[in-house]
Amino acid sequence: MSNALFESKIDSLPRIHRGKVRDIYAVGEQHMLIVTSDRLSAFDVILPRPIPGKGAVLQTLTEFWMQRFASLLPNQMAPQMRLEDWLTPDEIAQCAGRAVIVRKLKAIPVECVARGYLIGSGWKDYQTTGRVCGIELPAGLRIADRLPEPIFTPADKAPVGSHDENISYADVEQRLGPALAQQLRDTTLRIYREAAEYALARGIIIADTKFEFGLDEHGQLHLIDEVLTPDSSRFWPADTYRPGISPPSFDKQIVRDYLETLTWNKQAPGPDLPDEIVERTGAMYRKAQQLLTAT
Repeated sequence: MSNALFESKIDSLPRIHRGKVRDIYAVGEQHMLIVTSDRLSAFDVILPRPIPGKGAVLQTLTEFWMQRFASLLPNQMAPQMRLEDWLTPDEIAQCAGRAVIVRKLKAIPVECVARGYLIGSGWKDYQTTGRVCGIELPAGLRIADRLPEPIFTPADKAPVGSHDENISYADVEQRLGPALAQQLRDTTLRIYREAAEYALARGIIIADTKFEFGLDEHGQLHLIDEVLTPDSSRFWPADTYRPGISPPSFDKQIVRDYLETLTWNKQAPGPDLPDEIVERTGAMYRKAQQLLTAT
């Protein structure tokens, strides 16, 4: 626990937001410092015990994917901005490997979810209605089955402590307009398909994932927040995958599965995690990073 960062303490900059995992500080008028902590949320509740080193994994993977997709669309990264110009040496040490300065963009208040496999809330929805977020699927699918085609299932981005709620594509069109809604859907599915193909060649199935986007002053779409991390995605080992069972994961599904064994109403405060769950989760995060970023 001594190596875990549950909450950053940056006195050199004003803090503007504390999310489920990230602490955000203002850097002048046009930029922000994002510090990715080791906090872990499950079922939209921040758990009291962090996962040591998790934040560094999330930051490393996000930067990796943003660079990989930079030719497809711009992102929030501001490589010309240096931590050394804004933070004290002690603050830089605290942020080592887990912090980055980014452009301040207008975040789009919709989580853009891509699903390639039938699992999680999608599986529960399918069992009840034969659909996922209103999208009709073939009959007879099993849990963890690969879908005929990846689907776009947006969600309403909820504040900390609240649950994200699935919304329809028509809702996105109504909120944002048809042109932006289509751009979000098409971009989400393209990134997902390309990332899933890349990851599969390295032994990881990306079952589903969520993206967030922002707009600059010219209305140009940018990739923001975290990208294809174990927090924002379900990663499954390809060598042991088989449909009909809930696969083991490289991500925080270890924590979700443990929490499902407890008598807990999925409201804050969350339960503490035992050492074994913390250690296994941290090891899987690191393994996912190694498989995806190793050259």
